[in-house]
Amino acid sequence: MASVRKVPNIVIGRLPVYLRALQVMAAEGREVTSSQELGERLGISSAQIRKDLSYFGTFGKQGTGYRIPDLIHRLKQILRVDRTWDMILIGAGNLGHALAQYQGFTPRGFRLVAIFDNDPEKIGRPIGLHVIRDVQELPAFVQEHRIQIAMIAVPASAAQQVADLCVEAGIRAILNYAPIHLKVPSGVLVQYIDPAIHLQQMTYYLDDQT
Repeated sequence: MASVRKVPNIVIGRLPVYLRALQVMAAEGREVTSSQELGERLGISSAQIRKDLSYFGTFGKQGTGYRIPDLIHRLKQILRVDRTWDMILIGAGNLGHALAQYQGFTPRGFRLVAIFDNDPEKIGRPIGLHVIRDVQELPAFVQEHRIQIAMIAVPASAAQQVADLCVEAGIRAILNYAPIHLKVPSGVLVQYIDPAIHLQQMTYYLDDQT
């Protein structure tokens, strides 16, 4: 496998998109596809797909395309989701409730194992299969269970403090839903999900109807 540090982040960002499309094809009963077909489904050029995959070795054969099960297996290995990653959630508000009950994590290699909050009225209450824990328990839980991934779904005013707590506990990857940029040490990965930013990017291209 190629070293992740030598692969552009934008390429890594496309691999899960390829994996998702291939899994849809597999669910349709397909066994073989091509970079051309995959590109047409995703709106990405076949040349770009071949270039992205070439960072990680040789896939498929000239004239025969890719065996879908094999490519799914290899992409899972590359993305390290051929195993299940335990993760925690901090924030049990409306968004936290939605994330806690989202059924799409487990099939893609992630398992929510604990939910934390600092609101005494929420601590001890159930969300789905989990009971909300006091955030003060987070460091011990992370270290005991060797958790590396956390999702932050708290107000922006609390997000940096929560991120600091996670980093100190040993968290190495954070999925941040709070609308704020986090400051973390080198070696800690952060991904941001802010729907308002994506909406603002889209409205740039829309016609002004006013």
